[in-house]
Amino acid sequence: MAQAASKTCEICISATGSQYCLECEQYFCENCKTFHSRQKISKTHQFQSSSDVIPEGKSKCKDHNEDFSFVCKTCNVVVCSSCVTGSHTGHAFSKLMDSITQLKEKNTTYLRRKIQQSTQNMKQIEEGTKEFDVKVEEVVKAITNEGTKLKAMVDKCVAEMISSVNDQSRREKDKLTKIMADTRMDLKAGSDLDKQIYELDKMRNDGNLLKSLQKLTDDIAKLTIKPIPEFPNIKYTAKSATDNDVKQLFGNYIISEMRTQQTMNRERELPSPK
Repeated sequence: MAQAASKTCEICISATGSQYCLECEQYFCENCKTFHSRQKISKTHQFQSSSDVIPEGKSKCKDHNEDFSFVCKTCNVVVCSSCVTGSHTGHAFSKLMDSITQLKEKNTTYLRRKIQQSTQNMKQIEEGTKEFDVKVEEVVKAITNEGTKLKAMVDKCVAEMISSVNDQSRREKDKLTKIMADTRMDLKAGSDLDKQIYELDKMRNDGNLLKSLQKLTDDIAKLTIKPIPEFPNIKYTAKSATDNDVKQLFGNYIISEMRTQQTMNRERELPSPK
């Protein structure tokens, strides 16, 4: 708003009109303002510095050239005293200043109520946000703990399976070791009989040689070479596990979406499911 030029007090017409009465739409000097504020009829009037307000001119009735001093409640317009007894005869009226004062008080009360409500809403939002953050941390901690337990179970299962593999394979290797020892004894017995054949080749062909050969034949017949057994085998068949299979081991979490008043009103308008 542009800066107003220096005005003269409209009451004493001598001093500078440094103050402006919003209700009377007049300039007042400091002394006249003090006197005006002491009068019963004008003690509630509000002032502003004349340097901050540039009035557009006093409100006048175009039909009677009088100041507006009443509000016609029937027509919801401002009127002068002549209008009251003229075109607005029989209508309901209130004083302009009373209406202005009431409206200011109403606006102030209404605005303060909304500010208070906004302040309470802000406090509830802050508290709700903190509470939600705490719950999120609890869920994250629960998921982490469950994952730790599952990891421990997997580690235990792996250790048990490896231990079982080692135990069973050790028993099978013990069997192979015994078979190997028996085979080694058979091999030694065959080597000894082979040496006897070599020694008998040096003997003279007579009755003693025949007896020795017959005994050697019996010993060779008694030498039993066991067949090689089927060797043990081991293989591992892995299960085809997917990420979804792993997720199925965990619990579930649900985050309810924030619903505004507009959303809840719209949900009420939707038809109920049959």
